[in-house]
Amino acid sequence: MTRAEVEAIALALPAAQKVIQWGGAEVYKVGGKVFAICGLRGGLSFKVTEIGFMVLTDEGGPGRQAPYLAKGQWVIVDLEDAGAEEARGWIATSHDLIAAKLTRKARVELGL
Repeated sequence: MTRAEVEAIALALPAAQKVIQWGGAEVYKVGGKVFAICGLRGGLSFKVTEIGFMVLTDEGGPGRQAPYLAKGQWVIVDLEDAGAEEARGWIATSHDLIAAKLTRKARVELGL
């Protein structure tokens, strides 16, 4: 998986925006809230459900706890270990989880 592929997947989601932060990381946001980070420590970071966190970070899983974000159930997966279809699902789920936390007014304004 490449950073360009991650960008294409993330920006195809409704109301998604990209900013460069934290020393060159590509940060994808919806409604001003981060839903994916690409480039920190060579990986793709994203929010998951509680079950997803256990599955992805369990022994033998493709991911590990994202530094500084694990408390919020964020996972980091090395880009080289991420397949396009898997990443598409992870990023879309993260987008949905973050968008759901926005106010109703914000969701309406963003067309979500």
